[in-house]
Amino acid sequence: MINSQRLLETFLELVQINSETGHEEVIQPILKKKFEELGLNVTEDHASEKSWLGANNLICTLPATSAKEDVSKIYFTSHMDTVVPGINIKPQIKEDGYIYSDGSTILGADDKAGLAAIIETIQYLNENEIPHGQIQFIITVGEESGLKGVKELDSTYIDAEFGYAVDASQPVGTTVVGAPTQMVINTTILGKTAHASTPSEGISAINIAAKAISRMKLGQIDDYTTANIGKFHGGSATNIVADEVVLEAEARSHDNQSIEQQVIHMKETFETTAQELGGEAKVIIEKSYPGFKLENDDKVTQFAINSARELGLAGDTVIAGGGSDGSIINTFGIPTVILGVGYEHIHTTSERISVNSLNQLAKQIVKIIDLVAKS
Repeated sequence: MINSQRLLETFLELVQINSETGHEEVIQPILKKKFEELGLNVTEDHASEKSWLGANNLICTLPATSAKEDVSKIYFTSHMDTVVPGINIKPQIKEDGYIYSDGSTILGADDKAGLAAIIETIQYLNENEIPHGQIQFIITVGEESGLKGVKELDSTYIDAEFGYAVDASQPVGTTVVGAPTQMVINTTILGKTAHASTPSEGISAINIAAKAISRMKLGQIDDYTTANIGKFHGGSATNIVADEVVLEAEARSHDNQSIEQQVIHMKETFETTAQELGGEAKVIIEKSYPGFKLENDDKVTQFAINSARELGLAGDTVIAGGGSDGSIINTFGIPTVILGVGYEHIHTTSERISVNSLNQLAKQIVKIIDLVAKS
């Protein structure tokens, strides 16, 4: 059986290690040591050469047991970084069976619950001499800052036929089989400065931006696509006509044609409005992550569904609204679905996860490994 107390202690230990995204330099060597002590071969990549990442990704390989060398090679991935505020997290177990922070920070169950379940899985396999094929555990940095860590991962490090990102805000036993493409649209609006008492001598970049936004289709665009202006900043004083503002926006969709049309619409609206009012719009578009869609009868999905059902869980599949490291690894040609972890209210100070979800998650990972080994 899974050692529930040990699993809980591992989780509580991990969430108390500061690891806000971009600052993974403290937790990474701790995790590396844990995996090495469990008998895995651990390799670091060179991700930290990028200034926005605090440490390297870890590629941890558990060799196949005797007579299981021909079993399908699989992998699991989880990320070590958290969102902010994630400094000095103080976890609390309450009478309702959930673990919370003290309310001043996030909890960090996203994704330290995944890490804790993976570590307990390896301990369980080793202690009980469970037969298994080769398994890799890809522990990434920079996931919460736009999947930046996995984007720096060389695909040749991964030696697996298929795998699982342990990182979905769904109940344990639910499998995410699809996610949208996300495009980031960063726009700088340029006007002309002047004193506020003589506004006709200037061109307000804020006015241009406001009119462009008023003309723009935002929110729920169609059944597959959303768009949002997330940040708007600029200007220097109330008595100065602002000559520059910067807007940060996104669009995401499960339909490639729809998102292409939306991004073009947003870009052209900024540009034509700026031109009409005598200013200029500089629009930079970047694909943050690509969408993916796997089927319920795909091998990787079947193992997830069957493992859940054998544990008495629903085994549902869903389409998600956000990306994960699995979004990138799918582009490597390694089919990847996302396992529900059971955390709730992530990225807020109300984040929580139940002790039962932690236990069920570790059991499901073990069950997937067992089913693959027996297939």
